[in-house]
Amino acid sequence: MKKLMIVLAVFASIQVANAQAGPAAAKKAVETALAASQNAKKATKVATWTKLAETYLEAYNAPSGNVWVGATEAELKLSMGNEKPTSIEDVVLGGAPYVKQVFENKNLYFNGNGQLEIIEVTKPVIDNALDKALEAYKKAFEVDTKASKEKDIALAIKGIVDKYNTEAYNAYTFGDTRGAEAFFTKAYNASQQKPCAVVDTSSLYNAGFVTYGAGEYDRAKSYLEKCINMGYYAKDGEAFSKIADCVAHLDTTAAGKALQKEYLEKGFSKFPQSQSVMIGLINYYITSGEDTDKLFSLIDAAKVNEPGNASLYYVEGNARAQLGQIDEAVKAYEKCVEVNPNYEFGFIGEGVMFYNEAARVQEEAQNELDDNKYMALVQRFETALKSCIEPFEKAYEICKDESIKASIAEYLKNAYYRFREEDPKFAAGYEKYSKLLQ
Repeated sequence: MKKLMIVLAVFASIQVANAQAGPAAAKKAVETALAASQNAKKATKVATWTKLAETYLEAYNAPSGNVWVGATEAELKLSMGNEKPTSIEDVVLGGAPYVKQVFENKNLYFNGNGQLEIIEVTKPVIDNALDKALEAYKKAFEVDTKASKEKDIALAIKGIVDKYNTEAYNAYTFGDTRGAEAFFTKAYNASQQKPCAVVDTSSLYNAGFVTYGAGEYDRAKSYLEKCINMGYYAKDGEAFSKIADCVAHLDTTAAGKALQKEYLEKGFSKFPQSQSVMIGLINYYITSGEDTDKLFSLIDAAKVNEPGNASLYYVEGNARAQLGQIDEAVKAYEKCVEVNPNYEFGFIGEGVMFYNEAARVQEEAQNELDDNKYMALVQRFETALKSCIEPFEKAYEICKDESIKASIAEYLKNAYYRFREEDPKFAAGYEKYSKLLQ
């Protein structure tokens, strides 16, 4: 064991020495490779440009030194040797807590599990090194007339795409929407570069996603439109619901409303189970004043195509619940289990509907000053809350997913708590789910 520790210590000291020399050596390597590329004779060779690209990538990586995403603090203490942070602070990024370690040329962010999640380079060796590496690989492809290095160049460009995406996600985590958009766009553009030419539509969508979230609807619409035209719709057709919302913000004319409806109905036809598309349709029909029966006609058409799809009845239940059609919603939710006895979401939907109604009435009661009206609201609150118990119990009974069961148990515990002194069965229910959740 002692011998092993000595070997590890020697390894760490070598790594530290390399890390300390890294940035200076990387910069020198770029200068040498750049000079070679400017030589007319050498500029005709593929190796000249691939070497230049590689040195740019080495310069890009140099400030990170001997650190890697996913490493623990203990692992980095070994690999970084004498390289110590100048300060350590607790920060919050995207609502999540991190420990930030500040170094001379980088900041390291450790998540709640103590693992390195973000490497933020504060002093790059070469500005825009990724852009320059990509340009060098483009040149290498141009002079590679025999296609001898085509696969290597394609793989290298794919690596640059991945690095752009990492930079984009980091920028988004830091709240830098414009930076995230720029890097996602670079990733998309780089993915189209020959000989890689594997279009990264997810990066294009992500550019739309971050701009949409920032309320930049015009730019978001442009990205999302490209995605849809290329047949990329994101998970559950999210591209349709987002572009429809962009249109709603940008164009309130009759033409704009028609386009919004077109996107939503097209999205629903492809993704009838999509909650975001369905909610978009409901909101459209409510705000436009159009007959909401058209919405249910679309759902019925989907049922004809997939008669055994229980989730379509769940979608109908959610739609009717949002429109305040409680009795019809219950029928739709309960139809789920007829179509598929193991589909718990019908019961979950019914339970959530009554639970949310109870919460809404409770808030209304809290603001009511008239005693008689207040007591009437309390009665309505208790009726709605009791109504959620049976469907939640049925859902818990047939559900197989432990995380979903835990959520159901939380609802039941809260509902039973309200009535625990009213009846022993409610007290027993509260005790049962309290223990299960411990």
